[in-house]
Amino acid sequence: MTKRSGFWSGAATAAAIMSALTSPVRAEGETAATIVATVNGVEITLGQMIALKESLPEQYQALPDDVLYKGMLDQLVQQEALAQSVTDLTPRAKATIDNDRRGYISGLAIQTVVTVAVTDAALQAAYDARFKDFVDQTEYSAAHILVDNEDKSKDLKTQLAGGADFAELAKANSTDTGSGANGGDLGWFGVGMMVKPFEDAVIAAKVGEVAGPIQTDFGWHLILVTATRIAAKPTLDELRAELATEIENTSIEARVKELTDAATVTRPGEAFDPAILKNTALID
Repeated sequence: MTKRSGFWSGAATAAAIMSALTSPVRAEGETAATIVATVNGVEITLGQMIALKESLPEQYQALPDDVLYKGMLDQLVQQEALAQSVTDLTPRAKATIDNDRRGYISGLAIQTVVTVAVTDAALQAAYDARFKDFVDQTEYSAAHILVDNEDKSKDLKTQLAGGADFAELAKANSTDTGSGANGGDLGWFGVGMMVKPFEDAVIAAKVGEVAGPIQTDFGWHLILVTATRIAAKPTLDELRAELATEIENTSIEARVKELTDAATVTRPGEAFDPAILKNTALID
């Protein structure tokens, strides 16, 4: 049996458009519980229609109101009639319905937590906490040439002193092929991002002068610091999305822990062989 995932088939869409010939009746005092149809006594409500409309793809949302209303009402009636025709749900179907319900309602609970937790005050508090010990830091823009022995690095430095181009020597000689392809450029970095001997040499170097050779575990470096700058503290607006995510995650974890700690939970399934999940015959 094929799975039907669309709103209407082409034929059903055409039929709905052709049948939308009457003007809608606008009642007063409608609520989500207002009944729009019944199928063998089972009620279909206005709230269900509105929820369905919200879930539709944009191309259906753009249909004329009367066409969309008639088509959705027909669909819900047809779905209810089909649902009532199934009198013996398989364990798989029951499990899927239960999982979908549980997942949707738990999502509502999470959204409530997030809405309460992420406020301007909470964002400001998180921002202040992150930067309470912030001090201005210098960032460095530098390039390097990495080789595997000191003699070669000294030879390259002699060439540089004689007027050779740093970027060209890096491209031709650096064993750090990633930066070497870019003339040795390492971009901007701050304290703590490079190995200590390299970092110490960068901090001590004068802008525009070649430092080294400097030995690290990677080999021998010639370093050219091209510029420095003071790292500016990012603004709250720049970090708003990141801080909001942190607050959301922390709040959700705390709420989940609170609820599960307060709940009476038993886990007899922990004694099962995990391979039992492969036994799909259990839900056929």
